[in-house]
Amino acid sequence: MTQTQEAARTRTFGWTDPAEHASRLGRLSGLEILQSMSAGDFPPPPIMQLIDAAGMRVEEGSVTLELDPQEFHYNPLGTVHGGVLSTLLDTAAACSVHSTLPAGVGYTSMDLNVKFLRPATISSGRLTCTGTVLQRGRRTALAEARITDAAGRMVAHATSSCMIFEIPAA
Repeated sequence: MTQTQEAARTRTFGWTDPAEHASRLGRLSGLEILQSMSAGDFPPPPIMQLIDAAGMRVEEGSVTLELDPQEFHYNPLGTVHGGVLSTLLDTAAACSVHSTLPAGVGYTSMDLNVKFLRPATISSGRLTCTGTVLQRGRRTALAEARITDAAGRMVAHATSSCMIFEIPAA
């Protein structure tokens, strides 16, 4: 092995069946589902396991996610990839909307407008992403999310519009 070559790093992870999440949508409110995930009583969705999210806090209208930056989050420049940060922002914003919905009502992101303010790396420490509902109507909602590093500096922020809809009975 030359100096420029190094042994490949590997990562293994598992996830739960996403159908398990869908089965709860008609029986529990969004807040109940998210609180159950936060408490560890219900597994997080596969995307949270993919990015290795460190934690979740939930209250009605606001969801906070945590992520410890790792090498596998990096882009070729050696910083956390914008797609990982965008995933955190989208998840926190959309889940904040979900936390306001009754059983049988779903949502989907319609757009995400992201502004990156500073790079994040392992040395940034734990990233905290908080999403908050700004306005919710019958058909749409507007939410924002902000990521801060361990020193409290803002790394990125976003606004998101979500469509709200009835989930057909199974």
